[in-house]
Amino acid sequence: MENIKRILSVIDPTVDTQPAMQRAAWLAEKTGAELELFICYYNEYLSGDRLFDSPSLEKARQEIINSHEQHLEKLAGPIRESGVSVTTSAVWDHPLYEGIVRHAAATGADIVFKDTHHHTAVARALLTNTDWNLIRACAVPLWLVKPQDIADQPVFVAAIDPLNEHDKPAALDDEILALSKNLASVTGGEVRAFHSYDPRIAVATATANAYIPVSLPFDEIESQMREQHEKRFNEVIEFHGIDKDKAHLVAGLTHEELPELSGKVSADVVVMGAVSRNRWKRLFIGATAERTLEHLPCDLLIVKPDWFQTPADISDDRAA
Repeated sequence: MENIKRILSVIDPTVDTQPAMQRAAWLAEKTGAELELFICYYNEYLSGDRLFDSPSLEKARQEIINSHEQHLEKLAGPIRESGVSVTTSAVWDHPLYEGIVRHAAATGADIVFKDTHHHTAVARALLTNTDWNLIRACAVPLWLVKPQDIADQPVFVAAIDPLNEHDKPAALDDEILALSKNLASVTGGEVRAFHSYDPRIAVATATANAYIPVSLPFDEIESQMREQHEKRFNEVIEFHGIDKDKAHLVAGLTHEELPELSGKVSADVVVMGAVSRNRWKRLFIGATAERTLEHLPCDLLIVKPDWFQTPADISDDRAA
């Protein structure tokens, strides 16, 4: 990803505090990018979908959009005073995540900021949550902001997968690290690289075709696995100029080890990839990122490869 020129910040009109807007304004000030404050709103009872549409319903919709635009202008005022170029936009569209994705594509946004909140596993399983769907569908980097301040010299943890074990193309690691280094450069921060591997995979693979109990040198298998991951991990970090004292290779599951490491190094943002190689797995895009988000003590920045495209049923459809 080249220099960030357009930032889209999603505004929640139902709350007073806007952490994502503050974070987006901070980055806009650091990069000189243009910031757009955006509200996507929809009410099924005013949409005309349940009843025949009418001029009165259309008028009500427009009044609501006008009210949101006025609210956005109030939010934009103090940011403009800091020297940031700010535009505002309110649209009638749904579902929310599709409206965000469509607007980001239509306006050429380079990155999207959105607030996120803690969601229980039960809620995630039962509901089509906007955050999870954005992780799957948003083609540009998606910065999910938690309600906390960012450090003056922020720590960016780049979570990479150099052996591509999570079905991610190798080039995605380069994009994750390049974006992390770019952000650290413009904000005066630092980059740390992280990779985890699960030794149980090697043991399970070794015994998968055994029809009788076998005695295996588990320590040796695990040692060979670590050497394999360490070799490739070191190649990637050396190529990107990451110091070894800021590189973390850990045995364990990503959604357990990454939050723990993030806490230890006081990470401000974790940068990781989310993609699936084929359309049949589209529903599972970002599975590791989703599980990780639940436990992260900091913001999460999701990166997609250049070739990722927004699903056609989102990009070609728009609410009435």
